[in-house]
Amino acid sequence: MTFTIRILRAFLRAGTGIAFAVLIGAVTIQVVGRSFVGSSPVWTEELTRFALLYLAGFGTGLALLSGDLVNVDLVSEGMPGAWPWRLRLLSAALVLGFCALLIGAAWRFTAIGAMQTSPAMAVPMNYVHGSVLLLLAMLALAALARLIAMLTGASDGRPENLLGETK
Repeated sequence: MTFTIRILRAFLRAGTGIAFAVLIGAVTIQVVGRSFVGSSPVWTEELTRFALLYLAGFGTGLALLSGDLVNVDLVSEGMPGAWPWRLRLLSAALVLGFCALLIGAAWRFTAIGAMQTSPAMAVPMNYVHGSVLLLLAMLALAALARLIAMLTGASDGRPENLLGETK
């Protein structure tokens, strides 16, 4: 299981890094164009939006795997016994359930995009809409990995690097 999580984590990190590099490149072209040339290419606006969507698509699953996704644990972690573990398990199960419910709609949304193109870049919009499908799929995979790791005892579902903790 840990090997699978490592592969998934490496894939998500690579996707996040590539999306962030594209975002940095597009914004740099915009800034240089506006500052020194007087205008920037129109396609940089679209590319920036698309890169942000893919950044969220890859980064959300990565954040869930590492425990860096927003978590409200003030109440749950103060509960006695195994209750914090149970609530973390329930949370992962609910995330997986919601993702499973939404993946079908995201698939249809992505398929509709094949009939449209972006105005400036002329990219089929299914590639852009696919970022929503990617987000849900990666979040579902991360939640499933967390569930399996917790049920097998490989993890307790807590964030990997809590502030103030030393290893």
